[in-house]
Parts: sequence; C-alpha cells; structure tokens
Amino acid sequence: MAKFLQTVVLISLLTLMGCGSSRSAPSDSFQAPIQAIQNKGSDTMVNLALAWAEAYTAQHPEVSIAVTGGGSGTGIAALINGTVDIANASREMKAEEITEARTKGVEPVQHIVARDAIAVVVHPDNPVDGVTIPQLAAIFTGEITNWREVGGQDRPIVLLSRESNSGTHVYFLEQVVRQGDKESEALFSPDTLLMPSSEGISNEVRQNPNAIGYDGLGYVTPDQKTLAVARGEAGPYVKPSVETVDNATYPIARPLYMYTNGQPTGIIRDYLERIMGPEGQAVVQELGFIPL
Repeated sequence: MAKFLQTVVLISLLTLMGCGSSRSAPSDSFQAPIQAIQNKGSDTMVNLALAWAEAYTAQHPEVSIAVTGGGSGTGIAALINGTVDIANASREMKAEEITEARTKGVEPVQHIVARDAIAVVVHPDNPVDGVTIPQLAAIFTGEITNWREVGGQDRPIVLLSRESNSGTHVYFLEQVVRQGDKESEALFSPDTLLMPSSEGISNEVRQNPNAIGYDGLGYVTPDQKTLAVARGEAGPYVKPSVETVDNATYPIARPLYMYTNGQPTGIIRDYLERIMGPEGQAVVQELGFIPL
C-alpha cells in the first residue's frame, strides 16, 4: 500500500508540474532565429563578411549568419555541394566549376559586393620602391632570385604566396605570373612559401627583410611597405589605394564576389541588398577595401 501511495503522489506531482509549465508565458528575452544563413569562402573577404553579418544581425536578431573562411575554392565547393547559402570569392567562378554546379542542380549567380587592390608587400627596410608586372612575373616564377636584379641589395628573394585554394592566389597567378595570357602555363617557383592566410604573409614580411608577398589592400598594415607597380618600364608606377583603383591606374585590382544558388529571395536577398547599399559599402571603406 505504501508503494502504491508513493506512486500516486509522484504522478500527482508530475501532473502539477506539467500544468504549471503550460501556464508559464514564454520569456520575451529569448526568441529563436527563424532563419540561418550559411556563408563561407574567401579569406580575403572574411573580415568584411563578419562585419556585414554583425551589422545585419544587430538589426535583425531573428536571423543567424554563420561566417567561415577557408578560401574561395572552399566556399565555391560548398555552394556546389549545397551546404552554404552564400559563397564568398575573391575570383570569378571557373567554367568547370559552373558546369559541375549545374550537373548538381545548382545555378550560380554572381554578385559583385566590393572591390580590392592586391598590394605587393615587402619589409620596410627594403630599398626597392617599384616593380613592373613583367619583373613580378620573373620574380615569382624564380627567374629573378636576387634583389639586386631589380635595384635592391645583394640579397636572395624569399617568395610568399597564398595557398592554391585561395582566390587571391588564382588571380595573382593569372594576372601577374601569367601576365593575363590565357595560353601561358607559367607557375609559381617551387621555392615559394605557401601561407595559409593573409595574416601569415603579413607576419613573415614583417620579420624577413628578404621577403616579398601579395595581399588584399585591407590586410596591409603600416609596418609593411607596399611597392608601386607599373604595367611596363615606361610606367607610371602606382601604389594601391582607393583612388588608384577608382581611376583604374593601379594594375592589380579586382572585384570581390558573393555567389548564390539562383537569384536570391527572402532574407538572403534583403541581406545582399543591405551589403550593396550605403550601410554595407560604408563597412567596405572602413576595413580598407574599395566600395562599389
């Protein structure tokens, strides 16, 4: 009998607890996100994407935006595989990537969201002030190996590059190492040190007076020296800046992209419109990139 009474009391308590919880009003301080946006790709763009996401979710707390890097190739692969809503890329999608996407039922749509200059950076103590595109091609293919060959000191050149999944790597390979020649098969010198991030290039340049690398303008810090770049020996030699990208005098500039599967709708459309509007483009300028 005692055991029976204990069971009755337990059931009664559970019933009362259930009734009590049904009468409790949900807290106004918690509201689960009604939609999550997955955003992945370019390391050049990751700080921009994080800043855009933070600004948007501050005004739309019901939306969750997850931003990760990994490189343009990683973001594009995720879009093709259907695991992200937006892929960030510092290069255009390749024809074979678009073909692969379509075979999987994905229709990539390109959105230009900002612009960037690729700065050529060296240690501040390096006396070289400017180089031409052909000289850069010779340096990064290993044809030129000593700084004295381009007006510097008798020191070996240490080459720094982003890894091959980086859109910045691909753009620099195509437009600088291969000088825009689609028939060229030139490659980075096998002695090139491949860095996993923009910060990796910056850190190595700061501590190595023989190093040369390249990076998005938004990642260049005052303790690095940017070289003026000319298309040829006749010049002009131009340093990267908002102004020189705007007037098209700096020769290594590019758009920055976001890709979606089809034309965006709903909250993703609203998010992209905010990015390309005045608020989003103000963030672009604050972080050292070039607004549309």
